[in-house]
Amino acid sequence: MSDRIEADYLIETPVDPARAAEAMAGEQSSGTFVKVPGETEALRERSTARVETLSALEDCSAPSLPGGATGEVYHRAKVTLSWPLDNIGPDLPNLMATVSGNLFELRQFSGLRILDMRLPRAFASANPGPRFGIAGTRQLAGVDQGPLIGTIVKPSVGFDAQQTADLVQTLAAAGIDFIKDDELQADGPNCPFDERAEAVMRVLNDHADKTGKKVMYAFNVTGEVDDMRRRHDLVKALGGTCVMASLNSVGLTGMLALARHSELPIHAHRNGWGYLSRAPMLGWDYAAWSKFWRLAGADHMHVNGLQNKFSEPDDSVMMSAKSLLTPMFADAPCIPMPVFSSGQSAVQPPETYRRLGSADCIYAAGGGIVAHPDGPAAGVESLRDAWDAAIAGIDAHDYAKSHPALARALESYSA
Repeated sequence: MSDRIEADYLIETPVDPARAAEAMAGEQSSGTFVKVPGETEALRERSTARVETLSALEDCSAPSLPGGATGEVYHRAKVTLSWPLDNIGPDLPNLMATVSGNLFELRQFSGLRILDMRLPRAFASANPGPRFGIAGTRQLAGVDQGPLIGTIVKPSVGFDAQQTADLVQTLAAAGIDFIKDDELQADGPNCPFDERAEAVMRVLNDHADKTGKKVMYAFNVTGEVDDMRRRHDLVKALGGTCVMASLNSVGLTGMLALARHSELPIHAHRNGWGYLSRAPMLGWDYAAWSKFWRLAGADHMHVNGLQNKFSEPDDSVMMSAKSLLTPMFADAPCIPMPVFSSGQSAVQPPETYRRLGSADCIYAAGGGIVAHPDGPAAGVESLRDAWDAAIAGIDAHDYAKSHPALARALESYSA
């Protein structure tokens, strides 16, 4: 493995792409717009970013983004830059500054997107990585095979602590494996975190005492670092098995602080992802962006879902999920559990399993469970049936002939 940091980019520029790539390399390492005192050949050799590859793509007649240089033709290309590890060391916040930094603002570019990264092994040693990942999550949830069938507390906000616990009791009785707070529910006056955690864990501990199965509940600890640590400690003391953080809200340093403290799986929510990714010629591909959070300690990461309620196409969803299951290093795979959600029901599992090639995931459905015409228990059963059929290679409609909960779900949720 190389001892250099590498990042791949999609660029669009009205100037010669080779010149634009050199400007990228200079801006993000030892160069600037003019030569400065002390910028010796030895220093450049030691510290300058290199343009490793440049592959021309198509041209277009109009810029994707406003501002900056203009021209009659805008050239697109794929570029790989590399940096010596000694520039920053295995430091995630400064890695973010290095591979992105001011690049999005350079006037040479009418489009720039970060596609992927390859990092020296030192990053795995220096950062927490997933402490539980797939195997640890399965052990805590008591699910040895197949997906964890999960759901989200809905309505997102509005319930108080006891109403939340009442819903959790219904879901636990229905046979659910995993429940999460909505990302909008953290520590509001109407549903304080401590009250909610205590009420929910009374229900889940009682359910575990009766059944031997402890439902995993991801409590949203998002907040300032000290608050997240305290909330984590309360969840652990109450017997909880998971905490959740909104990545774009707490940032890399907040996530690192939580992960270094945590003794529970961290459910990493990507809310806000659209503003980083939705413009095709701006922002991040998930494969690159998610590597920061994988290294920072995410045990579960959201990837949206097929036929979702958002704008993301199915191909993008599956590329994201597959990227999470791709090892980062041979001896430190750094693999979190993908979380499918957003408009999921018993309809999507066959295609999800076919395209992912794995059942190592959390499959979270809200309306797909609680809106099942025969109730939440039938909703959970329908999802298990759909996944069982998919894994066995049986057509869902054929399987539904002997599985009424699945039959009702397919009838209700198929467009």
